[in-house]
Amino acid sequence: MPDPNTRPDALQLGAYAPADEAALAQWVTLHRFFEIEDQAAWLAANGGSIKAIATRGDLAVPKSLIDQLPNLELVAVYGVGFDGVDLDACKARGIRVSNTPDVLTDDVADVALGMMLNHYRGVIGADAWVRQKHWETEGAYPLKRSLKSLTAGVLGLGRIGRAIAHRADAFGQKVVYSATAEKTDAPKHWEYVSGVQALANQCDVLFVSLAATPATKHIVNAEVMQALGPEGMVVNISRAQNIDEEALLTALEAGTLGGAGLDVFEGEPVINPRFFPLNNVVLQPHHGSATAETRAGMGRLVLDNIKAHFDGQPLLTPVI
Repeated sequence: MPDPNTRPDALQLGAYAPADEAALAQWVTLHRFFEIEDQAAWLAANGGSIKAIATRGDLAVPKSLIDQLPNLELVAVYGVGFDGVDLDACKARGIRVSNTPDVLTDDVADVALGMMLNHYRGVIGADAWVRQKHWETEGAYPLKRSLKSLTAGVLGLGRIGRAIAHRADAFGQKVVYSATAEKTDAPKHWEYVSGVQALANQCDVLFVSLAATPATKHIVNAEVMQALGPEGMVVNISRAQNIDEEALLTALEAGTLGGAGLDVFEGEPVINPRFFPLNNVVLQPHHGSATAETRAGMGRLVLDNIKAHFDGQPLLTPVI
Protein backbone atom coordinates (compact mmCIF):
# COMPACT_ATOMS: atom_id res chain seq x y z
CA MET A 1 0.00 0.00 0.00
CA PRO A 2 1.57 3.33 -1.02
CA ASP A 3 2.44 6.07 1.44
CA PRO A 4 -0.51 8.52 1.74
CA ASN A 5 1.83 11.33 0.75
CA THR A 6 2.84 9.67 -2.51
CA ARG A 7 -0.45 8.22 -3.69
CA PRO A 8 -1.35 9.32 -7.22
CA ASP A 9 -4.27 11.72 -7.52
CA ALA A 10 -7.37 10.32 -9.22
CA LEU A 11 -10.39 12.23 -10.46
CA GLN A 12 -13.58 10.32 -9.64
CA LEU A 13 -16.35 11.22 -12.08
CA GLY A 14 -19.24 9.35 -10.43
CA ALA A 15 -20.12 7.51 -7.26
CA TYR A 16 -19.01 3.93 -6.61
CA ALA A 17 -20.20 1.55 -3.93
CA PRO A 18 -18.80 2.64 -0.53
CA ALA A 19 -16.64 -0.49 -0.23
CA ASP A 20 -15.12 0.12 -3.67
CA GLU A 21 -14.37 3.75 -2.87
CA ALA A 22 -12.79 2.77 0.44
CA ALA A 23 -10.55 0.24 -1.30
CA LEU A 24 -9.54 2.74 -3.99
CA ALA A 25 -8.81 5.41 -1.40
CA GLN A 26 -6.09 3.19 0.07
CA TRP A 27 -4.14 3.32 -3.18
CA VAL A 28 -5.00 6.70 -4.74
CA THR A 29 -6.10 10.09 -3.49
CA LEU A 30 -9.67 10.34 -4.75
CA HIS A 31 -11.15 13.68 -5.74
CA ARG A 32 -14.95 13.41 -6.04
CA PHE A 33 -15.32 15.63 -9.10
CA PHE A 34 -19.09 15.08 -9.30
CA GLU A 35 -19.50 16.83 -5.93
CA ILE A 36 -17.46 19.93 -6.85
CA GLU A 37 -19.63 22.97 -7.60
CA ASP A 38 -17.14 25.08 -9.56
CA GLN A 39 -15.47 22.37 -11.60
CA ALA A 40 -13.76 24.76 -14.01
CA ALA A 41 -12.03 26.60 -11.18
CA TRP A 42 -11.04 23.34 -9.52
CA LEU A 43 -9.51 22.01 -12.73
CA ALA A 44 -7.61 25.24 -13.31
CA ALA A 45 -6.09 24.96 -9.84
CA ASN A 46 -5.63 21.19 -9.57
CA GLY A 47 -5.83 19.60 -13.02
CA GLY A 48 -2.05 19.25 -13.27
CA SER A 49 -1.96 16.88 -10.30
CA ILE A 50 -4.39 14.31 -11.72
CA LYS A 51 -2.76 11.08 -12.88
CA ALA A 52 -5.87 8.91 -13.27
CA ILE A 53 -9.59 9.14 -13.93
CA ALA A 54 -11.91 6.68 -12.18
CA THR A 55 -15.18 6.70 -14.07
CA ARG A 56 -18.20 4.55 -14.98
CA GLY A 57 -19.43 3.17 -18.27
CA ASP A 58 -22.45 5.47 -18.30
CA LEU A 59 -20.40 8.67 -17.92
CA ALA A 60 -18.54 10.77 -20.47
CA VAL A 61 -14.81 11.43 -20.52
CA PRO A 62 -14.63 14.05 -23.29
CA LYS A 63 -11.58 15.57 -24.90
CA SER A 64 -12.42 18.88 -23.22
CA LEU A 65 -11.80 17.25 -19.83
CA ILE A 66 -8.77 15.25 -20.93
CA ASP A 67 -7.15 18.43 -22.27
CA GLN A 68 -7.33 20.00 -18.81
CA LEU A 69 -5.40 17.14 -17.23
CA PRO A 70 -1.87 17.49 -18.67
CA ASN A 71 -0.40 14.65 -16.58
CA LEU A 72 -3.22 12.14 -17.01
CA GLU A 73 -1.93 8.59 -17.52
CA LEU A 74 -4.94 6.29 -17.09
CA VAL A 75 -8.73 6.23 -17.48
CA ALA A 76 -10.18 3.31 -15.49
CA VAL A 77 -13.79 2.53 -16.44
CA TYR A 78 -16.09 0.78 -13.97
CA GLY A 79 -18.16 -1.08 -16.56
CA VAL A 80 -17.72 -2.91 -19.83
CA GLY A 81 -18.81 0.01 -22.05
CA PHE A 82 -16.21 2.64 -22.86
CA ASP A 83 -18.03 4.56 -25.60
CA GLY A 84 -18.18 7.62 -23.32
CA VAL A 85 -14.37 7.91 -23.36
CA ASP A 86 -12.78 9.91 -26.16
CA LEU A 87 -10.36 7.20 -27.23
CA ASP A 88 -8.80 9.30 -29.98
CA ALA A 89 -7.82 11.96 -27.44
CA CYS A 90 -6.39 9.28 -25.17
CA LYS A 91 -4.43 7.62 -27.98
CA ALA A 92 -2.99 10.95 -29.05
CA ARG A 93 -1.61 11.49 -25.55
CA GLY A 94 -0.60 7.90 -24.81
CA ILE A 95 -3.20 7.66 -22.04
CA ARG A 96 -4.16 4.10 -21.14
CA VAL A 97 -7.81 3.04 -20.82
CA SER A 98 -9.17 -0.01 -18.97
CA ASN A 99 -12.64 -1.44 -18.42
CA THR A 100 -14.20 -4.33 -16.47
CA PRO A 101 -15.33 -7.05 -18.91
CA ASP A 102 -16.11 -10.70 -18.07
CA VAL A 103 -17.11 -10.16 -14.43
CA LEU A 104 -20.53 -8.78 -15.46
CA THR A 105 -21.25 -10.99 -18.48
CA ASP A 106 -23.53 -13.54 -16.83
CA ASP A 107 -25.59 -11.09 -14.83
CA VAL A 108 -26.29 -8.88 -17.86
CA ALA A 109 -27.24 -11.92 -19.92
CA ASP A 110 -29.58 -13.06 -17.14
CA VAL A 111 -31.43 -9.72 -17.21
CA ALA A 112 -31.77 -9.94 -20.99
CA LEU A 113 -33.36 -13.39 -20.76
CA GLY A 114 -35.47 -12.29 -17.82
CA MET A 115 -37.04 -9.52 -19.88
CA MET A 116 -37.77 -11.97 -22.69
CA LEU A 117 -39.25 -14.46 -20.22
CA ASN A 118 -41.49 -11.80 -18.71
CA HIS A 119 -42.78 -10.59 -22.07
CA TYR A 120 -43.58 -13.98 -23.56
CA ARG A 121 -44.83 -15.63 -20.35
CA GLY A 122 -46.42 -12.53 -18.79
CA VAL A 123 -44.75 -12.74 -15.38
CA ILE A 124 -45.46 -9.16 -14.30
CA GLY A 125 -48.92 -9.11 -15.85
CA ALA A 126 -49.84 -12.46 -14.29
CA ASP A 127 -48.68 -11.23 -10.89
CA ALA A 128 -51.00 -8.22 -11.23
CA TRP A 129 -53.79 -10.54 -12.42
CA VAL A 130 -53.60 -12.40 -9.11
CA ARG A 131 -53.11 -9.33 -6.89
CA GLN A 132 -56.04 -7.49 -8.46
CA LYS A 133 -58.25 -10.58 -8.02
CA HIS A 134 -58.93 -10.97 -11.73
CA TRP A 135 -58.14 -14.68 -11.31
CA GLU A 136 -61.09 -14.92 -8.90
CA THR A 137 -63.51 -12.88 -10.97
CA GLU A 138 -62.44 -13.46 -14.59
CA GLY A 139 -60.68 -16.80 -14.54
CA ALA A 140 -57.39 -17.84 -16.08
CA TYR A 141 -54.78 -15.39 -17.29
CA PRO A 142 -54.64 -15.09 -21.12
CA LEU A 143 -52.46 -17.62 -22.92
CA LYS A 144 -48.88 -16.58 -23.69
CA ARG A 145 -46.07 -17.96 -25.92
CA SER A 146 -43.87 -20.99 -25.38
CA LEU A 147 -40.23 -19.96 -25.24
CA LYS A 148 -39.05 -23.02 -27.14
CA SER A 149 -41.19 -21.97 -30.10
CA LEU A 150 -39.16 -18.78 -30.56
CA THR A 151 -36.07 -18.00 -32.60
CA ALA A 152 -33.53 -15.86 -30.77
CA GLY A 153 -31.53 -13.37 -32.82
CA VAL A 154 -28.36 -12.03 -31.22
CA LEU A 155 -26.92 -8.83 -32.65
CA GLY A 156 -23.28 -8.76 -31.59
CA LEU A 157 -21.66 -12.02 -30.52
CA GLY A 158 -19.15 -10.74 -27.99
CA ARG A 159 -18.92 -11.95 -24.40
CA ILE A 160 -22.45 -10.92 -23.45
CA GLY A 161 -23.95 -11.89 -26.80
CA ARG A 162 -22.53 -15.39 -26.47
CA ALA A 163 -23.86 -15.72 -22.93
CA ILE A 164 -27.31 -14.68 -24.15
CA ALA A 165 -27.13 -17.16 -27.03
CA HIS A 166 -26.17 -20.02 -24.73
CA ARG A 167 -29.11 -19.22 -22.45
CA ALA A 168 -31.52 -19.01 -25.39
CA ASP A 169 -30.12 -22.32 -26.60
CA ALA A 170 -30.86 -23.84 -23.19
CA PHE A 171 -34.49 -22.72 -23.52
CA GLY A 172 -34.66 -24.80 -26.70
CA GLN A 173 -34.69 -21.81 -29.01
CA LYS A 174 -33.12 -21.70 -32.43
CA VAL A 175 -30.21 -19.25 -32.31
CA VAL A 176 -29.27 -16.95 -35.19
CA TYR A 177 -26.73 -14.17 -34.88
CA SER A 178 -25.14 -11.31 -36.73
CA ALA A 179 -21.68 -9.89 -36.14
CA THR A 180 -18.92 -8.24 -38.09
CA ALA A 181 -18.04 -11.70 -39.40
CA GLU A 182 -19.05 -15.32 -38.88
CA LYS A 183 -17.54 -16.72 -35.67
CA THR A 184 -15.70 -19.93 -36.43
CA ASP A 185 -15.61 -20.83 -32.73
CA ALA A 186 -19.39 -20.48 -32.26
CA PRO A 187 -21.47 -23.68 -31.91
CA LYS A 188 -22.15 -25.12 -35.35
CA HIS A 189 -25.92 -25.08 -34.86
CA TRP A 190 -25.94 -21.31 -34.33
CA GLU A 191 -26.69 -19.78 -37.71
CA TYR A 192 -24.77 -16.75 -38.91
CA VAL A 193 -26.82 -14.08 -40.70
CA SER A 194 -25.22 -11.12 -42.44
CA GLY A 195 -26.82 -7.82 -41.45
CA VAL A 196 -29.37 -6.68 -38.91
CA GLN A 197 -32.28 -6.51 -41.36
CA ALA A 198 -31.80 -10.12 -42.42
CA LEU A 199 -31.41 -11.12 -38.78
CA ALA A 200 -34.70 -9.44 -37.85
CA ASN A 201 -36.43 -11.22 -40.71
CA GLN A 202 -35.39 -14.58 -39.24
CA CYS A 203 -35.97 -14.14 -35.50
CA ASP A 204 -38.77 -13.56 -33.01
CA VAL A 205 -36.76 -11.82 -30.32
CA LEU A 206 -33.80 -9.62 -31.19
CA PHE A 207 -31.18 -9.24 -28.46
CA VAL A 208 -29.02 -6.14 -28.95
CA SER A 209 -25.62 -6.81 -27.40
CA LEU A 210 -23.13 -5.03 -29.61
CA ALA A 211 -20.73 -2.25 -28.62
CA ALA A 212 -21.87 1.29 -29.33
CA THR A 213 -19.92 3.11 -32.04
CA PRO A 214 -20.82 5.89 -34.47
CA ALA A 215 -21.54 3.16 -37.03
CA THR A 216 -24.10 1.42 -34.77
CA LYS A 217 -26.18 4.50 -33.94
CA HIS A 218 -29.85 3.57 -34.56
CA ILE A 219 -28.80 0.29 -36.16
CA VAL A 220 -32.13 -1.04 -34.89
CA ASN A 221 -34.45 1.29 -36.80
CA ALA A 222 -38.07 1.37 -37.92
CA GLU A 223 -37.40 -1.10 -40.76
CA VAL A 224 -35.83 -3.61 -38.39
CA MET A 225 -38.79 -3.30 -36.00
CA GLN A 226 -41.20 -3.79 -38.89
CA ALA A 227 -39.33 -6.98 -39.80
CA LEU A 228 -39.74 -8.28 -36.24
CA GLY A 229 -43.48 -7.58 -36.50
CA PRO A 230 -46.42 -7.57 -34.09
CA GLU A 231 -45.34 -10.85 -32.44
CA GLY A 232 -41.67 -9.90 -32.23
CA MET A 233 -39.62 -8.35 -29.46
CA VAL A 234 -36.42 -6.34 -29.15
CA VAL A 235 -34.27 -6.53 -26.01
CA ASN A 236 -31.52 -3.97 -25.44
CA ILE A 237 -28.84 -4.42 -22.79
CA SER A 238 -26.13 -2.60 -24.77
CA ARG A 239 -26.41 1.16 -25.24
CA ALA A 240 -29.49 3.29 -25.90
CA GLN A 241 -28.02 4.83 -29.04
CA ASN A 242 -28.11 1.45 -30.80
CA ILE A 243 -31.92 1.73 -31.05
CA ASP A 244 -33.95 4.51 -32.65
CA GLU A 245 -35.99 5.21 -29.51
CA GLU A 246 -38.53 7.44 -31.25
CA ALA A 247 -39.23 4.73 -33.84
CA LEU A 248 -39.40 2.15 -31.05
CA LEU A 249 -42.02 4.10 -29.13
CA THR A 250 -44.09 4.61 -32.27
CA ALA A 251 -43.96 0.89 -33.10
CA LEU A 252 -44.87 -0.16 -29.55
CA GLU A 253 -47.77 2.30 -29.41
CA ALA A 254 -49.09 1.15 -32.77
CA GLY A 255 -48.59 -2.53 -32.02
CA THR A 256 -46.50 -3.03 -35.14
CA LEU A 257 -43.79 -4.33 -32.80
CA GLY A 258 -44.97 -6.85 -30.23
CA GLY A 259 -42.79 -5.80 -27.33
CA ALA A 260 -39.49 -4.58 -25.95
CA GLY A 261 -37.24 -5.13 -22.97
CA LEU A 262 -35.01 -2.17 -22.16
CA ASP A 263 -32.25 -1.70 -19.60
CA VAL A 264 -30.93 1.47 -21.26
CA PHE A 265 -32.59 4.69 -22.41
CA GLU A 266 -31.79 8.00 -24.01
CA GLY A 267 -31.32 10.65 -21.31
CA GLU A 268 -31.50 8.15 -18.47
CA PRO A 269 -32.43 8.20 -15.61
CA VAL A 270 -35.03 10.64 -16.98
CA ILE A 271 -36.81 8.69 -19.72
CA ASN A 272 -39.49 9.49 -22.25
CA PRO A 273 -42.88 9.43 -20.44
CA ARG A 274 -44.45 7.73 -23.47
CA PHE A 275 -42.99 4.49 -22.10
CA PHE A 276 -44.98 4.52 -18.88
CA PRO A 277 -48.49 3.64 -20.10
CA LEU A 278 -47.27 0.85 -22.38
CA ASN A 279 -47.95 -2.70 -21.24
CA ASN A 280 -45.81 -4.29 -23.97
CA VAL A 281 -42.44 -3.07 -22.71
CA VAL A 282 -40.37 -4.17 -19.72
CA LEU A 283 -38.49 -1.22 -18.22
CA GLN A 284 -35.33 -1.76 -16.17
CA PRO A 285 -33.14 0.91 -14.48
CA HIS A 286 -29.83 0.14 -16.24
CA HIS A 287 -29.01 -2.53 -13.68
CA GLY A 288 -27.90 -5.46 -15.78
CA SER A 289 -24.71 -5.82 -13.73
CA ALA A 290 -26.33 -4.86 -10.44
CA THR A 291 -25.63 -7.82 -8.20
CA ALA A 292 -23.51 -7.61 -5.09
CA GLU A 293 -21.10 -10.21 -6.45
CA THR A 294 -20.61 -8.58 -9.84
CA ARG A 295 -20.29 -5.04 -8.57
CA ALA A 296 -17.66 -6.22 -6.08
CA GLY A 297 -15.80 -7.90 -8.93
CA MET A 298 -15.99 -4.74 -11.04
CA GLY A 299 -14.65 -2.67 -8.16
CA ARG A 300 -11.73 -5.06 -7.67
CA LEU A 301 -10.90 -4.96 -11.36
CA VAL A 302 -10.89 -1.15 -11.45
CA LEU A 303 -8.52 -1.14 -8.47
CA ASP A 304 -6.33 -3.90 -9.89
CA ASN A 305 -5.93 -2.01 -13.17
CA ILE A 306 -4.99 1.18 -11.32
CA LYS A 307 -2.51 -0.67 -9.11
CA ALA A 308 -1.00 -2.45 -12.11
CA HIS A 309 -0.52 0.79 -14.02
CA PHE A 310 1.18 2.67 -11.22
CA ASP A 311 3.32 -0.37 -10.39
CA GLY A 312 4.58 -0.34 -13.97
CA GLN A 313 2.77 -3.54 -14.90
CA PRO A 314 0.50 -4.27 -17.89
CA LEU A 315 -3.18 -3.52 -17.44
CA LEU A 316 -5.31 -6.57 -16.67
CA THR A 317 -8.11 -5.56 -19.04
CA PRO A 318 -6.81 -2.91 -21.42
CA VAL A 319 -8.97 -1.10 -23.96
CA ILE A 320 -5.95 0.81 -25.26
